[in-house]
Amino acid sequence: MTGQPILLADYREQVARFEAAMADQGFDWESEDGQAMLAQMRRQVLDSMIEQVLIEQAAVQEGMAISEEELEAAIQESIEEGAGQASFEEWLRTSSLTYEDFREGLRFQLLALAMFERVTGSVPIAAEQVHARHILVQTEEEAQAILTQLQAGEDFAALARQRSQDQNTKETGGDLGFFPRGLLIAPEVEEAAFALLPDQISGVVRSQFGYHVVQVLEKVPDRPLPPELLNSLKEQDFARWMQEQWDSATIERFID
Repeated sequence: MTGQPILLADYREQVARFEAAMADQGFDWESEDGQAMLAQMRRQVLDSMIEQVLIEQAAVQEGMAISEEELEAAIQESIEEGAGQASFEEWLRTSSLTYEDFREGLRFQLLALAMFERVTGSVPIAAEQVHARHILVQTEEEAQAILTQLQAGEDFAALARQRSQDQNTKETGGDLGFFPRGLLIAPEVEEAAFALLPDQISGVVRSQFGYHVVQVLEKVPDRPLPPELLNSLKEQDFARWMQEQWDSATIERFID
């Protein structure tokens, strides 16, 4: 694909909008911190404009475009959500935007969303998950003593409430809830949980947080991912794709 320029005038216009918005909030651009933030903001504006071009180029290669009908429907929806035409025009004025600026910005938002859905379409909506609980202590001797108590038939939840040092799960009997692979911040606990069958108890598991005893309550081979986790996985997938676009592109910068 042939090169696509980012016009200096467009860059300066976006930077000016950010500067005006920050000035309205009383920000002092003349201070040392202000100058550092200004430089950072200018880099972010340019990077954002470059990403927009990369997404638009990828969309062309995929044969994707936003129709005039889709765009007009989105504009009307935005106006209605914003309390009508008069409020919309006032917002344009206070934001230093023309109607065409808004229209093209919304077109790109719709295109970027469509590209996001295309790129992340292969992210699974369900995965193998376990429902587990654990007891965390600071020494191997403590963990071994707790394991012995559990093997003798003592109640796991009761021991967790009495002995666990994980303040986030202690009051719920050590319950970690359902989780897929790659979610826990203690991978050793996760590995132990996925190696167990329901109702099984692990041996002593060491992690950066201390020593754990883990029990699996349930194991589901294809459980739907919670919306917040699914969104996070999609965002990670899109970020990887975006980095690939940066890495494969030839980008020339003529301003700092």
